[in-house]
Amino acid sequence: MRILVALGGNALLRRGEPMTAEAQRANVEIAAQALAAIHPGNQLVITHGNGPQVGLLALQGAAYKADEAFPLDVLGAQTEGMIGYMIEQELGNILPFEVPFATILTMVEVDRGDPGFKNPTKFIGPIYSESDARRLEKEKGYAMKKDGDKWRRVVASPIPKRIFEIRPIKWLLEQGTVVIAAGGGGIPTVYEPGRKLRGIEAVIDKDLCSELLARQLDADFFIMATDAEAVFLDWGKPTAKAFRRANPSAIREFSFPAGSMGPKVDAACQFAEKTGKRAAIGALKDLSAILRGEAGTTVSKDAHGIEWASG
Repeated sequence: MRILVALGGNALLRRGEPMTAEAQRANVEIAAQALAAIHPGNQLVITHGNGPQVGLLALQGAAYKADEAFPLDVLGAQTEGMIGYMIEQELGNILPFEVPFATILTMVEVDRGDPGFKNPTKFIGPIYSESDARRLEKEKGYAMKKDGDKWRRVVASPIPKRIFEIRPIKWLLEQGTVVIAAGGGGIPTVYEPGRKLRGIEAVIDKDLCSELLARQLDADFFIMATDAEAVFLDWGKPTAKAFRRANPSAIREFSFPAGSMGPKVDAACQFAEKTGKRAAIGALKDLSAILRGEAGTTVSKDAHGIEWASG
């Protein structure tokens, strides 16, 4: 079975943790244990977030002159290599030595006229107090929005249109390679007049890009691994209850936060509707149980309405 697993940001760096290589490696090691458990007998593709890492590199770049700082597309490429390296190494320390790995720098085409450029919504980088956020707005020209009780920088999040490296990714999978690709939603690119491909200042939503990748790779199962055990109705309230299985049309009747679970549910519904296959959202530690349908939330056209998790 060909499985695409999209690792949430918690797999690399938990909220409040220092943005050090040591902290990230410790989290990747935990993620590798869960991924290794579902590798036997399957083809595995891994995607991941990169918001904190891109934000940190952008802050480091702010110490240079304006024309010396690297743009977001270049920073995205840097983080794809860095995070892919860690995943390859930690997963390689668990799986048999003969299992090959490859991290693919993945360019993704977006539309320059995408409405996302007019309303930046994608959080990147560390958290700030409101006073620091206002200062950065004036000094750096950043767009800042509230994320929980703190503030973070936001950038445009255009819809992914095309993934350029589909063919080499397929070739690698056919040779039994574990592939890490489309990190952070891929490197955002646009075509300029004269058919010139260029990078652009944006961050593509990781889950929507992962869904497109899963669909174009003919994946059998698409899993978004996060820090939540499932998709919940009334999250954080005494009335909260988890969706176990859901038909895409049925779960679309509910509303979910745009900054967290909303894009994941949307991506799961798109994959299930367009392929007729299963998508799931759940905790990283539960990957094996999610594959068996015993944990997380599975979205499938075969599901009848909504089935709630017991207990």
